[in-house]
Amino acid sequence: QVQPVESGGGLVQAGGSLRLSCAASGRTDNIYAMAWFRQAPGNERQFVASNRWSGGSTGYADSEKGRFTISRDKSKKTMYLQMNSQKAEDTAVYYCAAGSSIIASETSNARAYSYWGQGTQVTVSS
Repeated sequence: QVQPVESGGGLVQAGGSLRLSCAASGRTDNIYAMAWFRQAPGNERQFVASNRWSGGSTGYADSEKGRFTISRDKSKKTMYLQMNSQKAEDTAVYYCAAGSSIIASETSNARAYSYWGQGTQVTVSS
C-alpha cells in the first residue's frame, strides 16, 4: 500500500502563499498519479490539482490555474502544492491522494484514488 502524509497547512493572509507537502511511503514505485483535493465544512470534496508520478503531466482545477502549482520530488517521495495569491475560498482541509490504477482521464476524480492522507488544514484570513 501507499501511505500519504500531508503537512504544511496553517494560517495565511489573503494574497499570501503557502506550500503543502505530501510525503508518500510504502510501494511508491506503483504510484501512477498523485493529487490534491480539498474539502470545506459542509461542502463536497473538490479537486485541486494532479500530478502524474512519472512523465510530468499535471492538471488543475480551472479556478486554480495560475495560482497553484503542483510538483513532486521522486527522490524524496514527496509531492508539493504551492499556493499563491490565496483567497478566503481556499480555506479547507487539503488532502493528498495517490493511486496506482488510474485512467489518465480520471485523474480529477476522487474515486480514482485508493490512498488518502488525513488532511492538513489551510485557513486564509481576510
